[in-house]
Amino acid sequence: MSDKFIAITKLMFQALFETLYMSLASTFFAVLIGFAISVVLVMTDKNGLSPNRYIYSSLDVIVNTFRSFPFIILIIILFPFTKIIIGKITGTTASIVPLTIGAAPFVARLFENAFKEVHYGIIEAAKSFGASKLQIIFKVMLPEAMPSIVSAVTLTLIVIVGFSAMAGTVGGGGLGQVAIQYGYNGFQADILFYTVVILIVLVQIFQIFGNLIYKVIKH
Repeated sequence: MSDKFIAITKLMFQALFETLYMSLASTFFAVLIGFAISVVLVMTDKNGLSPNRYIYSSLDVIVNTFRSFPFIILIIILFPFTKIIIGKITGTTASIVPLTIGAAPFVARLFENAFKEVHYGIIEAAKSFGASKLQIIFKVMLPEAMPSIVSAVTLTLIVIVGFSAMAGTVGGGGLGQVAIQYGYNGFQADILFYTVVILIVLVQIFQIFGNLIYKVIKH
């Protein structure tokens, strides 16, 4: 094997590791934050367990505002915040901050819709047995909504993979940075091609696993 092939292989494996690290960590934190937001949205909705128009409207505006931000702009806006949290604004770990904040509202909305798909009759039955509001959320609505939640997490992970590639354009590391630095700016079309192929394969793998988990839970 030529030295160039070995160098490219090492570069790709390192970039793939960085992309996986950013994507999986960001998805984990985005799911935690998004779940918490979705619970509040579901409970304070006009048909929720604890209707509160002011809380729901305020949170709804915040979620929609962050969802409307183009991610590349969000990264730049969050530079000061990222600096406070991580201590720097570039690198794979630093990219997790904007990736998480950018994806959390998206997750919250998907989870909210998943919870709202639960048949109201099941919730009423739980109420009649004296279940508390938190018991209804975690022991009734969450299990019933789990297939949709799995699909939402899969979709979020795939979206974050795409976001991580954009983060690479501003020093976020991963396959995106390799594609820009070596492929585009370095005029190495082969590296640009490899990064695209790896990203496509990565998304396909995530989708396949997500579909398998969905089918297992659904049945």
